[in-house]
Amino acid sequence: MTTYDDRASLTDLTAVVERVRGSVEGVIEGKPEVVRLSLTVLLAEGHLLIEDVPGVGKTMLAKALARSIDCSVRRIQFTPDLLPSDITGVSIWDQQRRDFEFKPGAIFAQVVIGDEINRASPKTQSALLESMEERQVTIDGKTYELPSPFMVVATQNPVEMEGTYPLPEAQRDRFMARVSVGYPSAEAELQMLDVHGGVSPLEDLQPVAHAHEILKLIEAVRGVHVAEPVRRYAVDLVGATRTHPDLRLGASPRATLHLLRAAKAAAALNGREYALPDDVQALAVAVLAHRLLPTAQAQLNRRTAEQVVQEILQSTPVPSATPQQSGFGPVHSVPGYGQHPPRRL
Repeated sequence: MTTYDDRASLTDLTAVVERVRGSVEGVIEGKPEVVRLSLTVLLAEGHLLIEDVPGVGKTMLAKALARSIDCSVRRIQFTPDLLPSDITGVSIWDQQRRDFEFKPGAIFAQVVIGDEINRASPKTQSALLESMEERQVTIDGKTYELPSPFMVVATQNPVEMEGTYPLPEAQRDRFMARVSVGYPSAEAELQMLDVHGGVSPLEDLQPVAHAHEILKLIEAVRGVHVAEPVRRYAVDLVGATRTHPDLRLGASPRATLHLLRAAKAAAALNGREYALPDDVQALAVAVLAHRLLPTAQAQLNRRTAEQVVQEILQSTPVPSATPQQSGFGPVHSVPGYGQHPPRRL
């Protein structure tokens, strides 16, 4: 079992993130913000949902992230005839041993790529619920632990596409963040033709980080300090989604936890050992919007969940910040850091 008695400094560990970021950006042209969010979710021990139209690089982003880390990777192509046992595994009768033998499914990997997850039936999609939340699988009354680190990177096409099933609310709520890749700029698309025109860069992509380094990064993120005003700010943002007139379903308490964890990971990526309201604001749309259900009237008015979250961000008071000098150099802090100093990693 990995121990963290000899944890490196946050600066040393962020060098690992930079290597992974450079590796992924060598494959995904012109989308640094998408790559950054993917790494944030990885370090926050979450799962990522990539939603967009076909052909913009959803699966390539998932593959590039998985191949940049030296850990086990499995890919699941979700289809209408995919069975839950194909994902979790199945117990098979062994004639020689005269006993049942468990055959692990594709979920038993450190990075699981679920391609076009909304093309499978809701019954098959539900096979991921236990593994994504509890990082374990229960088959025939026996529980099997999943490896660590564990991350599901799923892609899906918009529900308007033919042959797709909308993800259930419980399934969407288990994804920490949703990101849309979007079309590249003309310059990025031209560069893509040069890089991808002959051979796929995925073929030459080599791991630039080991699984144990990612575990150390995750442990460092857990130690990032979050002051009371920042925690209360996250609670206020999520609570506002439950009373907004344009929403018939607000964000869950799990969303609050995911927002806080993502903010801590964002702070670590910025080289800080403490989270700020800016970290919460920057991630609110990606973490909250996919969990919300607009009312019928809001849909008629073409109001999206993203617009509602932006409106909540503008109307929710932000904790006041004052310039302060600390052991990390000039920073902007929020009330509460004086009473609870950031914990050294």
